Amino acid sequence: MDIRELKKLENKRKMNKGYMWALFCAILWGIWYIPGTIIWAVPPFDSMWVAIDATHGGSMATIAVALLISGFNALTVIAALLVWNGVLGKFGEMKRTLKEFHPCSKWFFLASIFGGPIAILGSFIAIGFIGAGFAAVAALLYPVIGSVLARQWYGENISKRAWMGILVIIVGGLTIFVGGAITEITSGSINYIGYIGGLMAALGWGIEGAIAGKGLDIAEPDVGITIRFLGEASIYWIILIPIFALIGYPMFEYALAAFNPLSLIVLGFAGITFGYCYVSWYKSFPLIGVGRGQGIGNLYGLCAVIFMYLFMAQVPAWTVLVGGALCVLGSFVMISEETGDAESLRGE
Repeated sequence: MDIRELKKLENKRKMNKGYMWALFCAILWGIWYIPGTIIWAVPPFDSMWVAIDATHGGSMATIAVALLISGFNALTVIAALLVWNGVLGKFGEMKRTLKEFHPCSKWFFLASIFGGPIAILGSFIAIGFIGAGFAAVAALLYPVIGSVLARQWYGENISKRAWMGILVIIVGGLTIFVGGAITEITSGSINYIGYIGGLMAALGWGIEGAIAGKGLDIAEPDVGITIRFLGEASIYWIILIPIFALIGYPMFEYALAAFNPLSLIVLGFAGITFGYCYVSWYKSFPLIGVGRGQGIGNLYGLCAVIFMYLFMAQVPAWTVLVGGALCVLGSFVMISEETGDAESLRGE
């Protein structure tokens, strides 16, 4: 076996490993919607919504509760990631990466802005206004944004087959998204803030993936993702939540009340699933590229629908089933890509 064949074999192993990490991401991301839905009915978040609804209306109550839940979600993800990094013995690497702000940490803090207060908060807003099923599929367009930005910013190569797979997945996502929108329009009531939340999730996660891909050129995924969530938690607890408290929302009162066994269990479940979903997501980028990592990760929408049906008896509409089938088809188109055509992920 000559050097070229060895290189192709190694490249194939790397691609298969990347697809495996992206698939793990999709499964864990789908599971996350179970605690992400349950937490709204758990004290004190249920009573917080009722109290704010009485004084500021239901829309602001949903946004304020979504903000507090997002803040706790970031904290529990950090706890899960610290355990992960501790087991791997990477605290020293984390300290070194934090000190190197300009070459690498700046990318992860920038990713925390788009992935946190835009994407994750948007997703919780979509859950609060419309429901977890909608929130799960509303962001399915994010691989398009991530792929286009990754190609523009650092010339990431996307093969024709990979583009074909991404486009099929997008058609599947639009089938699910448009089907739900038409149902709402015909009923005469549109939760437009929920749709804005869904668009925030698609834009935020797409841009975050492209930015993180840049940071991962010079940092480890396990360390980078922890720094990214440290930035997100800082934005919630140092800026956004205090601002809401200053203008009259009882944010810290209910934050203290959240330290009860039931809410901590649900939040802990959310932190573990979301934290390790992000670990898998970031690990896939250097191996198969942002476009492919996001394309396979997009299967989270289908996984979420399945898990919501199995554990919460939410029966999906036919548009969800058709769209989900297209998402699976698109992912298989990507996975069946000839890895020899993708020896270099970058156009350099």
